[in-house]
Amino acid sequence: MEKNLLLLITKNRDLAINLEKEANNNFNSTQVNSIHAGYSLALNILPDVILVDYSSLGLESLKSLTNFKLTHFLNKSLLFLFGDQENKKFLDKNIKDTVDGIIYDSGCYRTIVEEIEEIIKNKRCLTNYWKDSFMGLFNLLENPVILLQEEKVVAMNDAFKNDFFITGKKRLELTDLVVERNKLKVKETLKKFAKGKHMKAITKTSLVMNEKIREAKITFSKLDKNLCGQMIMMINFTGNDFPLKNEVGTNSPETEKYFSNYCNQEEQYFTKREKEIITLLCKGYKTREISEALCISAKTIEKHRANITRRTHSGTILESIIYALNHNMIEI
Repeated sequence: MEKNLLLLITKNRDLAINLEKEANNNFNSTQVNSIHAGYSLALNILPDVILVDYSSLGLESLKSLTNFKLTHFLNKSLLFLFGDQENKKFLDKNIKDTVDGIIYDSGCYRTIVEEIEEIIKNKRCLTNYWKDSFMGLFNLLENPVILLQEEKVVAMNDAFKNDFFITGKKRLELTDLVVERNKLKVKETLKKFAKGKHMKAITKTSLVMNEKIREAKITFSKLDKNLCGQMIMMINFTGNDFPLKNEVGTNSPETEKYFSNYCNQEEQYFTKREKEIITLLCKGYKTREISEALCISAKTIEKHRANITRRTHSGTILESIIYALNHNMIEI
């Protein structure tokens, strides 16, 4: 069973050490000693539980608590305040509605952990509202997006259906979008990503689309830590950067490296004549100009162009040129 991630924000080293020991069975713990550092780290690791130690941090921690709950990426993290009995009345009156729970120092570290675990049991769920809201936004996205359960496609938006020419209720797996020799490795890589601690992966790869190969930027993002193996995949064929916040959620370098290095089409090559022709096409030469430069007929050039298009799995010669440049098949 995967452990929950606990972020402790405290200046009390003894508290951090003892809580980490007591929580070890169910939590992986990380500790920082300031609210500012805690907020930045929380955006990166997206913890399940955040415990802010008011006793050691003072009033500054109370002023900044609302930042955690107002941030979309952290609104599913459970936020707790650790307070002293001396200020219980004040905290109950002014702070109780800002956090998911206030835990008071009883002198027993095990009790603190048990209180957190009990609240998690009562509050932790993905409601139908969240699912409905997500699916409502799903089809509004202009980029092709799919919802994956490991390698199986369980939902696809309209942009994906249009770009990949999907009609009817066709069952797909992500491995259908990669070349044959990589299918098994893709499955293994996605399973490791789903089980790992990282929340996202952003990389470049080649995708098979209606028997054509297209270069794309892809982003994987886990939908929810408690939905094992379920993730979102967004595709960008334009090559532009995604409008995503890089500082939110930790990246999986293993997944990114695999797709970047190994998911391309088998190595392609051009004949000497094809390379001459596509090099001139890249420089803007027309068929007549190529014919004069290479002393071959226009009909022969068209035959070579058709071979170039077929060899690069492209629909047009422009796609072939882009493919050849991206795969260093020619030098300009």
